[in-house]
Amino acid sequence: MSFKYPVSRPALDGRELEYVTGAVGDGWISSQGPMVARFERAFADYNGVAHGVSCSSGTAALTLALRALGIGPGDEVIVPEFTMIASAWAVTYTGATPVFVDCGDDLNIDVTRIEEKITPRTKAVMPVHIYGRRCDMDAVMDLAYQYNLRVVEDSAEAHGVRPVGDIACYSLFANKIITAGEGGICLTDDPRLAGQLAHLRAMAFTRDHSFLHKKVAYNFRMTAMQAAVALAQVERLDEILATRREIERRYDEGLAGVPGLTLMPPRDVLWMYDLRAERRAELREFLAGESIETRLFFKPMSQQPMYFHPDWPSLKAHTFAEDGLYLPTHTGLTATDQDFVIDRVRAFYGAN
Repeated sequence: MSFKYPVSRPALDGRELEYVTGAVGDGWISSQGPMVARFERAFADYNGVAHGVSCSSGTAALTLALRALGIGPGDEVIVPEFTMIASAWAVTYTGATPVFVDCGDDLNIDVTRIEEKITPRTKAVMPVHIYGRRCDMDAVMDLAYQYNLRVVEDSAEAHGVRPVGDIACYSLFANKIITAGEGGICLTDDPRLAGQLAHLRAMAFTRDHSFLHKKVAYNFRMTAMQAAVALAQVERLDEILATRREIERRYDEGLAGVPGLTLMPPRDVLWMYDLRAERRAELREFLAGESIETRLFFKPMSQQPMYFHPDWPSLKAHTFAEDGLYLPTHTGLTATDQDFVIDRVRAFYGAN
């Protein structure tokens, strides 16, 4: 179904076409093209981090980060219950085991419950900045220090949240705050980790390119054309974040006090405008009839077939998953568009 008011739409009104055309015209369209290094440098500089290593997706970024940190079979990684499944899959791809921790009221991992899940096999913690809300990274980093753990930040939904962990991983999928269509990037201040990330993403070739590969690695490289789009997006990131803050403000004001809705805590950066809704299925059907798209919250990892645990109905993550949804959230959403969405939500609950 095509919606007049989709949940997400990329904003490609900067220099994206100019940069892609330049890459094609120069013939540098592979991962060796200079656009890749330009994007990596620009995004690292924006975040005040020494090194950026691009790759083919946010999932690839998480997988590379874990591998670069030496995570593998027999290890455990602390992962939130409330997250997109790619967070857990990246751990599984390395042969390690994800260990799940329930969420708090802000949907982020409940940092007060991490310590009880740490065992001698725990090697890393993966906080996820859900929907653009920054985790309590002070608490995470303190635990990591106490237990000598590595920290991989899943920042797929949080461009603009400055990283503090060993490696921060961002997605550049088409629905993210900035995009390359597909793609991802890892940020780190550690030059050795940056080298290992780059080595693993490019099939672990030796320096002489002799086709002797001493470890299992990946073809997770980003193309120059993707990097061209991403570079143009980084150039406008402050503008994009400011526009999204205004979208958040209008929703907060327009939906405040509507009976049947529970607004969520503020976001550090706005990826999606999330809320909790009574009669959610009926609301979604009503809004779809008005050509307004909505999406559901993530389901708990312990509800997923490959990680199933029978206690999943008791999780706070499940409670939020039962009535949570998000509304259209993209920089192409005009004030008039947003007023219409707000009006229709209010109308459903008889709040007009």
